[in-house]
Amino acid sequence: MEGTRYRHWGIAMQHDTRDEQHEQHEHQHQHHDSRHADRSAHAGHSALAPDKAGWPMAARATLHCLTGCAIGEILGMVIGTAFGWGNAETMALAIILAFAFGYTLTLRSILKAGVDFRTAFRVALAADTLSIAVMELIDNGVIALWPGAMDAQLADALFWGALALSLIVAFVVTTPVNKWMIGRGRGHAVVHRYHH
Repeated sequence: MEGTRYRHWGIAMQHDTRDEQHEQHEHQHQHHDSRHADRSAHAGHSALAPDKAGWPMAARATLHCLTGCAIGEILGMVIGTAFGWGNAETMALAIILAFAFGYTLTLRSILKAGVDFRTAFRVALAADTLSIAVMELIDNGVIALWPGAMDAQLADALFWGALALSLIVAFVVTTPVNKWMIGRGRGHAVVHRYHH
């Protein structure tokens, strides 16, 4: 009887050991599948990257910056003209306001995604600084080089014509810059992550 009991006990132990080994094998298999799925998802994400770095996204990012810049510049020109400031002071105010409004528009869109203010502010700085800087350089450069544009008043057609053309040129020049940045995971690619 004792021998039979020990044999049964030994068989039960073998079954338990086999069950444990089977469970470990299943766990390893599931872990392997999970890692494989992660790799597939990552590969899929990488495959989408070229599309995300395309011209349409770059154009939207540039238009976003252009909107803030246009608001800031027009407001700066209006304030400078109203107070009778010189060209240098008016242009300086317009540039400061262009940056302020450009950052504000981006900041607002990131905060809507539930991000805290400090993080959102850092993202806005990283996303827009180069884009706005290039845009302002081109924009103000066109106005400075256009004969008579610096001295034009708000009521003059030359003022609005020069401003419109300078913004168009700035858009054309800045879009490739944004495309380059987005393609490297910078600029508005950073903002894009907070909307998905």
